[in-house]
Amino acid sequence: MMRSLRLRLYALGARLTIRPLFSLTDDAKRDGDRLDRLASRFTHFMPYTLRLPRELGGRPALWLAGKGADPSKVILYFHGGAYFAGSPDTHAAMLARLSRYAGYPVFAQAYRLAPKYPFPAAFDDALAAWDDLISRGYHPEDIIIGGDSAGGGLALALLATLCARRECPAALFAMSPWTDLTMSGRSVEEVGKSDDVIPSDRMTEAARAYVGQADPSDPRVSPLFAEFDHPPPVYLQIGSPEVLEDDTYRMAERLRKSGGKVLVQTWDGAPHVWHLGELWVPEARDALRQIAHFVQTSFDKVSR
Repeated sequence: MMRSLRLRLYALGARLTIRPLFSLTDDAKRDGDRLDRLASRFTHFMPYTLRLPRELGGRPALWLAGKGADPSKVILYFHGGAYFAGSPDTHAAMLARLSRYAGYPVFAQAYRLAPKYPFPAAFDDALAAWDDLISRGYHPEDIIIGGDSAGGGLALALLATLCARRECPAALFAMSPWTDLTMSGRSVEEVGKSDDVIPSDRMTEAARAYVGQADPSDPRVSPLFAEFDHPPPVYLQIGSPEVLEDDTYRMAERLRKSGGKVLVQTWDGAPHVWHLGELWVPEARDALRQIAHFVQTSFDKVSR
């Protein structure tokens, strides 16, 4: 598939703006704030979007609902940012579009970030978010979990715990998930120096900041090493060439060996989490429409 001019320009813009900020992890708080400010400059919501600050699992969160969204079911979403940056605000416009396409609201939590809050803070917050939704009256089959990059890895780590508790959600989707913080993926070395968004050497520093004194192969840190007991359907999207390609493909195989049904879609020429360019990039909107279709069909199947 030929890349659109807008996707090529978006990839170039990411290389010139986002990648340098990810390279400055000597002060994670400063660089995370810079990334958040950059994202806020390009935020534009679809008309009739409902955007409400709320609390979820004891943490700040955003409730995002496109026009006509059905609140009887919900997408629980975890943002990316290498565990030191990002927030529901940086992803809000993309998630509002996803809500509009899917017809269901998105609840995005501001989980705690490293280095101030290393592991297990983010995982504990994610689990608390799930438990909070259940306490509000949602059943597991009323919830689909999603996330991108670090948030995608966090979503998958949460899934393993929920499967062990026999509380599997209806489904899970992830965009370019970071699933292996031991950094053993081949693409980390092969693509890391040329990736438009993420420099692999700084990924290692970000991983250390998040993992702290824990074992990076702990399944709550790296879901690639988790056990999944009868997982629900999973949909993964990944750009190519991208530093996290192996994290995605190996995660898919792990889930399949556990008996899960997994669909992996590779978008050639798309940079890491290109979905954030949804305002300008047709491939970003197309990818979100396909996620929305997965959400709709997954909810339909469990409702029968």
